[in-house]
Amino acid sequence: MAINKVEICGVNTSKLPILTAQEKEELFSRIRQGDMEARELYIKGNLRLVLSVIKRFSNSNENADDLFQIGCVGLIKAIDNFDTTLDVKFSTYAVPMIIGEIRRYLRDNNSIRVSRSLRDIAYKAIYAKEHFMKEHSKEPTIMEIASEIGIEKELIVYALDAIQNPVSLYEPVYTEGGDTLYVMDQISDKKNREEHWVENLSLQDAISRLSPREQHIIRLRFYEGKTQMEVAQEIGISQAQVSRLEKNALRSMKHHLS
Repeated sequence: MAINKVEICGVNTSKLPILTAQEKEELFSRIRQGDMEARELYIKGNLRLVLSVIKRFSNSNENADDLFQIGCVGLIKAIDNFDTTLDVKFSTYAVPMIIGEIRRYLRDNNSIRVSRSLRDIAYKAIYAKEHFMKEHSKEPTIMEIASEIGIEKELIVYALDAIQNPVSLYEPVYTEGGDTLYVMDQISDKKNREEHWVENLSLQDAISRLSPREQHIIRLRFYEGKTQMEVAQEIGISQAQVSRLEKNALRSMKHHLS
């Protein structure tokens, strides 16, 4: 896939504008007032973001023009839904949406269609595998995965074979200021909530040794099952900051519990 060419979809990528922070703020103010010209300028000013994302898919056989167009759809959705009152950079919000739009396109246009039920089984198996490895520091057997999710091992093997590109929960999504955000950080954990954490009372003591902000983040993330983006919105900091504070807190807790 040729993604380094100068012109994609009739757009001369070497001449794309670069917006300053002030210009972005002014354009978004106009966009919220219904100014379509400002919206168009903001889209053009962020097309380089789409170009950087489609490079992640350079190993696919898809045409660069097609991926660029799909990426632009994700960019437009991000612009239309972005909340400027949050302490989050637009790029941090937009990149996962652009990636998601492209992945949906690749999935839906796959020559080998996989049923939704098989995909669901496959991703449940992947989640169970990642969770098991995190808890036990070793890779689970198919039987252990089957026992965890309550599905026959033969069906799990078939489902995993059916999906071409299973996504690891620890696949990087975006990096900002040295802090990497992973797929896991975008997922709300509805299963492992408070009742599963309080089984070990020493955990409470470990949490009590954290700073008030770290305690709040840990409770929101693992007791209430919120994503890092939701936590960031609630306490008014960036998702990258939440990620950094969460990792520090978990490291401190692990040290205390070991």
